[in-house]
Amino acid sequence: MDEKQRKKELKKQWQQEQQRLFEESLPMCRGQFMQLFDDLDVYLEEKGCDHTNKQTLKLLDSMEVEPVDEVIAWMREHGGYCDCEILWNVEEHFE
Repeated sequence: MDEKQRKKELKKQWQQEQQRLFEESLPMCRGQFMQLFDDLDVYLEEKGCDHTNKQTLKLLDSMEVEPVDEVIAWMREHGGYCDCEILWNVEEHFE
């Protein structure tokens, strides 16, 4: 294996490790996040963002997510301080 291939393989391994760590850090399952993002998208298109996370809290409650405080704190750590930021900033981590 030449140097270029070795660097490419190391980068791939690092990216896989970062993805694994991200998945392990999730406070709820990936599917619940996808549902939250989909529902927020529909809501925000219709109503817009009031720059709170009220709709996110309502959706998490309807999804019976526990503990909500942990999920909200995690989303804030990833740039989601209000409903639209959760949709725009947090969702991009899942792509």
